[in-house]
Amino acid sequence: MKKQKPTGILGKVWYFIWDDNSIWSWIVNIILAYLIINFIVYPGLGFILGTTHPVVSVMSSSMEHKIVKSGQTGLFEMCGNAYSEKQLVDFGYYWEQCGSWYERSGITKAAFSTFPLRNGFNRGDLIILRGAEPENLKTGDIIVFKTLLPEPIIHRVISKKETGSGYVFQTKGDHNAGQITNPAYAFDETSVSGDDVIGRAFISIPMLGYIKIGFAGIISFIR
Repeated sequence: MKKQKPTGILGKVWYFIWDDNSIWSWIVNIILAYLIINFIVYPGLGFILGTTHPVVSVMSSSMEHKIVKSGQTGLFEMCGNAYSEKQLVDFGYYWEQCGSWYERSGITKAAFSTFPLRNGFNRGDLIILRGAEPENLKTGDIIVFKTLLPEPIIHRVISKKETGSGYVFQTKGDHNAGQITNPAYAFDETSVSGDDVIGRAFISIPMLGYIKIGFAGIISFIR
């Protein structure tokens, strides 16, 4: 039996949101879901986990442990090396191809194998963060830090030192050939201030980041 439409204002609103199958009802549902997640769920998680960014979506391939096609060069690359085709790699092959950079920085294969999320993660993954005081971070941790870029950066700590003004970190994306510096966006992986650290990654959920990316895209389109 088809559900009868209510006559009262509140009933009509409820029916429109939950029972109406029109395109406008779907749009309103998407907006409501975004608002609930963005202003209730997200801040609540942030309070529990002790960070302003409890959940981040991975927007780039800079932490991937696989050979992928570069959007800049059109070549299949990993750690600055070129290959003939796209392929997945295990940790042993990753270290064979990329490990020399870390060894020059004093990080051994044995040490890297104990790092959190040692196999990296992919674009579109969802990363759960915890708040972390700079003094508690260590080499191998994956941190999210802010620059002048629109989205924060998520890379691995490769060194840490204490200065008179606080802790300073060096980071690197596992997939990248080396560290990145971009003065225009205050992006310098050779000198990341502890004050710019947003949180430490501890869980990676494959593919779910695309949902967050999609919501943001839909809201931007509606605006």
